[in-house]
Amino acid sequence: MNKKGVVLLSGGLDSILALRLMMEQDVELISFMLVSPFGDYGKPGEELISKRVSREFGNPIEIEPFGEEYLEVIKKPKFGYGKNMNPCIDCRIFMLKKAKRFMEKVHASFLITGEVVNERPMSQRREVFKLIEKETGLEGLIVRPLSGKILPPTIPEKKGILDREKFLSISGRGRKIQLELKEKFKLKDYLSPAGGCKLTIPEFSNRLREEMKHKNIVLRDVHLLKYGRHFRLPGGSKLIVGRNKEENEIIYTYAEEDEYLLSPKNVKGPVSLLKERKEEDVFLSAKITLSYSDANTEEEIKIFTKRSIIKIIDVPYIDKSNFKALMV
Repeated sequence: MNKKGVVLLSGGLDSILALRLMMEQDVELISFMLVSPFGDYGKPGEELISKRVSREFGNPIEIEPFGEEYLEVIKKPKFGYGKNMNPCIDCRIFMLKKAKRFMEKVHASFLITGEVVNERPMSQRREVFKLIEKETGLEGLIVRPLSGKILPPTIPEKKGILDREKFLSISGRGRKIQLELKEKFKLKDYLSPAGGCKLTIPEFSNRLREEMKHKNIVLRDVHLLKYGRHFRLPGGSKLIVGRNKEENEIIYTYAEEDEYLLSPKNVKGPVSLLKERKEEDVFLSAKITLSYSDANTEEEIKIFTKRSIIKIIDVPYIDKSNFKALMV
């Protein structure tokens, strides 16, 4: 066993504190970040906080997306869901298996996480730590410095590579000690604990559950669930209506080449995406799109793809309240 460890760095305060505490030990550290399609990492287009923190600490970082294979975890989690669509134990196992492969790639000997005993009710209990370590083949190799003093000694501790006395004994959901450490280390850049995984949010989980009933989802479907107003139309199509300029641009970006996009021709309004493109749903899609525009009378709606304009149709204005029953 060498003195090289991989830190799972999400950009949240706990993971940053784990990295900072480990910097006080005489070991080499490499950060590893897995980007979840369900995570909240700040504003789109901004540099990831983990990347900025690693640069500030002079710590190398590798960033890797979850990938399509993660959706199988969402569809059939071995250890079940939390209150919503969050398969927290299966998700943790998935992440740590990927981290283990990275650990082996860089010839490190142990992993470090920002986990705190009893901070999360499903995945951060002592007995679950043991289960996860067994499932991933990482028994004794996951170091949790924020709670290390109240957990069994890990292999690098037993071998004298890590000093257990430099670990902490944090337990529970309170954030007092973490916030005190934040001030001590002068940390300003970290993700808000109020953000996190969208699978824990009831509204998002309902959208995902409904989408999964209609199709075998891929990552593009997941990303689109985060934006706009969603409608399931009588013909089976999904209509996504942008709520602002930023969402209009994102929806356009995710549209496939042959999918219909809709927008008002002469007034300000949304860009809408008609997935599955059932022809019987096109006119209704145009009416819904117009209802969220600045129009208050009949207007023209442009129906187009990324390659060409398909047609322009006259659409009567109908108040958006008439379409609430179709909203997901």
